[in-house]
Amino acid sequence: MIEISEKENQLYIGIDGGGTKCRATVFSTKDGVVGTGLGGPANPLHGLERTLESIMVSTQLAMKDAGLGTNDVKQVVAGLGLAGVNLPGLYQKINEWHHPFKKMFLTTDLHTACIGAHKGEDGAVIITGTGSCGFSVVNGKSTILGGHGFSQGDKGSGSWMGLEAVKACLLDLDGLGPQTMMSQLMLQHFEVNDAMSIAEKMAGKPSSAYAQLARIVFSCADKGDLIASVIVRDGASYISDLARKLLEQNPPRLSMIGGLVEPLHKWLDEDISVIVKPPIQPPEMGAVYYAQQSLLSN
Repeated sequence: MIEISEKENQLYIGIDGGGTKCRATVFSTKDGVVGTGLGGPANPLHGLERTLESIMVSTQLAMKDAGLGTNDVKQVVAGLGLAGVNLPGLYQKINEWHHPFKKMFLTTDLHTACIGAHKGEDGAVIITGTGSCGFSVVNGKSTILGGHGFSQGDKGSGSWMGLEAVKACLLDLDGLGPQTMMSQLMLQHFEVNDAMSIAEKMAGKPSSAYAQLARIVFSCADKGDLIASVIVRDGASYISDLARKLLEQNPPRLSMIGGLVEPLHKWLDEDISVIVKPPIQPPEMGAVYYAQQSLLSN
């Protein structure tokens, strides 16, 4: 378990950035969590400037919540866990950012999610939110599975389910595929009357826009809609297989994190659903722990 130095009241900020939102937590070695903030999407794969803006918005809100001034950010050690930085080029771009912090330590959102979920101990974590990915740390060895991004991968995620739902609805509305109750809900959601209007609404949209449609898929699947059920079962089967592959590394704990954890849990294979444990701490606290570890090792 990570030990927190009490030599001084150092301020840390843990930042968890994903495709839908960016969360920041200010942590004092003396007083614990003193402030939190929420910003917009922070996956550099979908826009570097937007990511940096979301980081700063969440940071400023967290600093304000902690009763600290704007200039105090210069005294804060930051730990950043961001989606997308498993790609070397994006990692380099963020790492070269002229940030305002005292020090900044960057890693993937998977890494900080795993650190937080198991409070610094070995374990495995699956993220099922806008995207999907698996990560484990066992005896110093890290394993990453999936996380290939929208739309090459991210199967079982909110964005993947939303995309599959849109494709199914367009086939249905054109009379070229099986009927699904998702179609009418999709028309109502977009306030349109035909397939082409849905296509126009979603043209060029990022993964977060598709992820917002996942609730329609789960709602229809829970009501017995065949097409929605096929999508959810296919996604849940992938997440179950992902879990089994991570478990080959023999992690002592497995957790799931993200907006789809609750609705997806009952669709997982039983051998997986019974062993999933709740995270001990959220990813932004994992980012704080990572910053503490990194500062001590420097």
